[in-house]
Amino acid sequence: MKIQTKSKKVNKAWMHDHVTDPYVKLAQKEGFRARAAYKLKEIDEELKLIKPGQVVVDLGAAPGAWSQYLRRRFAPKEAGTGGAAVGELNGTIIALDLLELEPIEGVQFIQGDFREDAVLKQLEEALAGRVVDVVVSDMAPNLSGIASTDAARIEHLIELAIDFSRQHLRPEGALVAKVFHGSGYSELVELFRQSFKKVKAIKPKASRDRSSETFLVGIGLK
Repeated sequence: MKIQTKSKKVNKAWMHDHVTDPYVKLAQKEGFRARAAYKLKEIDEELKLIKPGQVVVDLGAAPGAWSQYLRRRFAPKEAGTGGAAVGELNGTIIALDLLELEPIEGVQFIQGDFREDAVLKQLEEALAGRVVDVVVSDMAPNLSGIASTDAARIEHLIELAIDFSRQHLRPEGALVAKVFHGSGYSELVELFRQSFKKVKAIKPKASRDRSSETFLVGIGLK
């Protein structure tokens, strides 16, 4: 007699949600590598953050759906339904992740840990003195299940993203960062409020209802 473990049940439920998810189907149809593209798309459409000609840094970029969306926004002419429209890129995208990223035309990729000074230095060198218009961060630490530990790891990543933004964003620039409701959430909101004139929390429709993720957007450095 086989006993279905909790993890198997969870995996089966996730797989069912994934296969039937309309955003997964849409991503496959439109050539995006992940449904996450529609989270950034919704945030962008609401707040009008991304404009051709900008310099954007994509933190935690793998598998590349956000960079694909940015690439599409920066392509002067849409090219069918491809996740990364082809053609000359009107803008700069610098992507960073600990994991490998399959190349995206026109996107400069740095592989490394954002928490390490040497990697941050590489990112700064790639900017070559240019100011950044928007920082987008889909970074998330490996979660342990211990609330206090996970909250500290998430807060550390957010602190680094805010610190990078304070040093490199133009005064009216924006930071979009994934956070999680739960322990430490109010502290993260306060961190944003200390650094940005306008702070907005957005839970995109493309984010699954049962997921605790939400996105904090800070606009205009203080």
